[in-house]
Amino acid sequence: MEDVFVGSLMSAPVHSVGGDATLREAGRVLLDHDIGSVVVVDEAGSLRGILTATDFVRVVADGEESASTPVSTVMSHDVVTTTGNEPITVAADLMVESGHYHLPVVDGESVIGVITAADLAAYLSTIRPPHPPWR
Repeated sequence: MEDVFVGSLMSAPVHSVGGDATLREAGRVLLDHDIGSVVVVDEAGSLRGILTATDFVRVVADGEESASTPVSTVMSHDVVTTTGNEPITVAADLMVESGHYHLPVVDGESVIGVITAADLAAYLSTIRPPHPPWR
C-alpha cells in the first residue's frame, strides 16, 4: 500500500464554484454530480475554500442563511490539502488528524482533484478481505 499514490485514487475533474456562487448553485453541483464536497476557487482557479455536505447541515441547523447566501460566507476556510505524489497513507493520516474527509489535491496553486475517505475505503475494500473474515 506504500506505493499507491493519491493521484491514482483521486476524483478528477474537480467540481468547483466561485466564492460568489450561492448555496443553491453549490447544492445543485453536489446533487448533479453526486459528490460530497465542492471546492471554492478564485478567478485564477486557486483554492479559497471547500463546501461540504456537513457545511450544508450546519447552515440548515443554524437557520441563519438562505439559498441565495454566497458560498464564501459559509465555506470552510481551513482547508487541508495534499498532492498527487503523496502516498495514500499520508492522506489517510491527514484526514484522521484534521477531521477533514475531503482533501483537495493541489499542484502548486491549482486544484487537480479531490481524494475522500470514501475513495480510500473503496480502494481498501478491493485489496484486503474483511477482518475477521466473514464466514
